[in-house]
Amino acid sequence: MAGAFDYTPAIVLLPFLSFLLALGVGRSMPKGGALAGIAATGGSLLLSVWAMLAVANGGTYNQTIYTWAAGTGNSFELTFGLLVDPLAAMMLVIVSLIAFLVHVFSLGYMNDEGETGLPRYYAGLGLFTASMLGFVVANNLLMAFMFFELVGLCSWLLIGFWFREEAPPSAAKKAFLVTRFGDYFFLVGVVAVFATFGTAAFAGEGSFPALAEAALAGEAATEINTFGFAPQTWFTVVGLLVLGGVVGKSAQFPLHTWLPDAMEGPTPVSALIHAATMVAAGVYLVARMYGFYALSPTALGIIAFVGGFTALFAATMGVVKREIKQVLAYSTISQYGYMMLALGAGGYIAATFHLMTHAFFKALLFLGAGSVIIAMHHNENMWDMGGLKERMPVTYWTFLAGSLALAGIFPFSGFWSKDEVLYEALAHGLGGTPLLLAAWAMGLLAVFFTGFYTFRMVFLTFHGEPRTDVARDPHGVGWNVKAPLTVLGVLAVVAGFVNMVPVAKLTGAHIEFLHDWLAHGLGGLTSEHYGELTGQFAGYETGYVGSELTTVLLSGALSLGLALAGAGLAYKLYNVPAPVEHTDRLGSVKTLLFNNYYQDEYQVWLADTAARNVARGADKFDQGVIDGVVNGISSVSLFSGSRVRRIQTGVVSNYAALLTLGLVALLLGIGLMGGWFL
Repeated sequence: MAGAFDYTPAIVLLPFLSFLLALGVGRSMPKGGALAGIAATGGSLLLSVWAMLAVANGGTYNQTIYTWAAGTGNSFELTFGLLVDPLAAMMLVIVSLIAFLVHVFSLGYMNDEGETGLPRYYAGLGLFTASMLGFVVANNLLMAFMFFELVGLCSWLLIGFWFREEAPPSAAKKAFLVTRFGDYFFLVGVVAVFATFGTAAFAGEGSFPALAEAALAGEAATEINTFGFAPQTWFTVVGLLVLGGVVGKSAQFPLHTWLPDAMEGPTPVSALIHAATMVAAGVYLVARMYGFYALSPTALGIIAFVGGFTALFAATMGVVKREIKQVLAYSTISQYGYMMLALGAGGYIAATFHLMTHAFFKALLFLGAGSVIIAMHHNENMWDMGGLKERMPVTYWTFLAGSLALAGIFPFSGFWSKDEVLYEALAHGLGGTPLLLAAWAMGLLAVFFTGFYTFRMVFLTFHGEPRTDVARDPHGVGWNVKAPLTVLGVLAVVAGFVNMVPVAKLTGAHIEFLHDWLAHGLGGLTSEHYGELTGQFAGYETGYVGSELTTVLLSGALSLGLALAGAGLAYKLYNVPAPVEHTDRLGSVKTLLFNNYYQDEYQVWLADTAARNVARGADKFDQGVIDGVVNGISSVSLFSGSRVRRIQTGVVSNYAALLTLGLVALLLGIGLMGGWFL
């Protein structure tokens, strides 16, 4: 199995090759290069599974493959390298699997409508997949940043795919600019990591997390530069700078506003963005460098609180949306908030577990929404649907499986991962960290809203009587739509069984396979080591309501109860032949939620008013003070120069006269000074 790692570069290069083929000769290829993309992502999936099997047998891989710049005296090196450990191997399979299914699904979504520009579409999918896979296997922060930016570029290209329409280009620009704002801080953080440690490597004794840990433990073999700050304070600053990019990419408050607008892109692109690529990249980055974040209680607290707040904040907006993809967009923001909550609460395994299950059920839900959109001739308004359950049975049952997982209903996959997130936040909060209790409470309350908006979506779309002629006679979908839905539907049901913490605590059975998977690997990159770090440096201790088992069951019961309450309320209000919009009763609250708390308007105001006024003030200061000083100095120089220039006449007799006068003045001065001394 050791030979599996020799083919790791091919996991990234195969989709990149499909990008080149689609871009170069896609017009002459069948279906615009779709088959090349399917073959490439299928090959990446097989190689990813091979790499995962190698990791399961105890193998890991951390190798520099190219050095493209080095500092004077080898003070630092800029390198490309590959890192495959349990976390990376798991993510490789997730990304390549979903990318493969999205390519297959696109055969039905894009080609059946006679879409133009297909080579450009499949080229974008190929580059998007390659960029994310390159990000996953990057073994240093700078390389990760470069692929991070490529992921952002690809999202811009694909969100704005229908560039001849008005909305998609605007949405693409918004996504690009908002995430670039966060990535600016990320770039400063990368520079700070190099300036502090002289390396950006993720793994090894000389990696920056290991050097930071040694510095705080007083065991540093080499001096690090903290620029006059206490080491832990400076590490917090650096971590928060990198976190800026995470908040942007993973659409956390306040940089979440780009994601709902990104629904203007093709639905398979939405599935890829939300489940396995762009939005997942931020959470994966925090997990990848978790050994660094675990050293800072302040950074962890901010991550947890922002995650908990985002989970609740986004869930409330999802309850009033009319378009099916809009509901799913706010659901994505909320669910990634849960992952950030888990990471901030010391629940490294819980976060990666939810990252995995969410990838499957959210890809399923978006592709299911795509199937509905095909049937509705690209109408996304749920109020124009209804009655699709009997007309689209495969789509309905798979979509229902994804919805049950999203809502966290037992025993579907989302129940196990979401409950582990909430349990970790509760347990560490009870251990003496009140901020985590506040974040846990917000995450728990968000469960009710999740259950409500999820099943409001299900009932409005599939149940009741058809509300339009198109819903009465929907367009059919083919095998290339149904097959990916079936695969993801099965995963939405069974993926949670890899880590059934409540059952393990209750029965004593060893069924926490993901815990075992992430507990091994390269030194310093294991879940056990991260647990030690959060206890030693962040002060996280575990507390219980009575006992550990009681706490687990209480947390699970509260979460399941709220999820069922939300789903039950949606059933009562919307599972009727002719539903009405009960959220209208909320009045001005609905207006606030429907307009997303006026976050877009607020950000426009910041850019157009506050930032403009600051810029104008800076401009006046520059012109009045800075330019005044510069111009004053230049005026003095010009004036004195113009006067001195008059001496330079070019007439020899004038120079002789000046020389004589100067000599006389010098002699008189010497004489006067001599008389004064005498």
